[in-house]
Amino acid sequence: MNDVLNRSALAGVRHIFLPAIDWKSIEQMDDLNHPEMTFYKMAGIHPCSVEENWPVDENKLFELCTSDDFIAVGETGLDYYWSTDFVEEQKKSLRLHCKVARQTGKPVVLHNRDSTSDLLDIIEEEQDGSLKGVWHCFTGTEDEGKRALDLGLYLGVGGVSTFKNAGVDEVVNQMPLDRLILETDAPYLAPAPHRGKRNEPGYIKLIAENLAEIKGVTLDEIAEITTKNAFRLFGVSTQRSSDV
Repeated sequence: MNDVLNRSALAGVRHIFLPAIDWKSIEQMDDLNHPEMTFYKMAGIHPCSVEENWPVDENKLFELCTSDDFIAVGETGLDYYWSTDFVEEQKKSLRLHCKVARQTGKPVVLHNRDSTSDLLDIIEEEQDGSLKGVWHCFTGTEDEGKRALDLGLYLGVGGVSTFKNAGVDEVVNQMPLDRLILETDAPYLAPAPHRGKRNEPGYIKLIAENLAEIKGVTLDEIAEITTKNAFRLFGVSTQRSSDV
């Protein structure tokens, strides 16, 4: 892990945002440290972890997300790819996370796999004007992206946007830059030319370079704008907005 963080620091990464998978993963976040980086914790139960963590402990989730130590609620959402045995439980969990996000004023981080229609329908139902968040690992269509934006969400642009013939780059090009956030989704979905290998935060620069090419702007502009977008969404106050 130290090697991963050192490579990330050399790539210009200074801020790492840590979505939760389950309660154990939240505890593990405190083990991360690097002199050149700040780590930001989230609290939540990933939809693929709902089976082992059902019912979700709402009081525990609320208590964690109320703390200043946590900047977001999630990762939550829906995943119909691996299993559809707990769809209703996943939906209830997502609504619970949205409730906690509204109560605490923290953004919600949304996972979506083969469940776009249901996910956006639930967000629309839960949106009271105060819910904010990001559709992470965005791979939707142009219409789905625009609907997400209309619902107050940001779109997370990751390694899939660098894949040839995936079509994500074309859709992302139609989305406004001030609503895009860069992400790696490490250790999964490494960007080209590392596709199929273990992903890591240092590869964020490759995603930024690709987005700069897609949008026809400079890398510095992408770094500046997307970092400010992330800081705005997650309520991070820092002067280091020029870092990737």
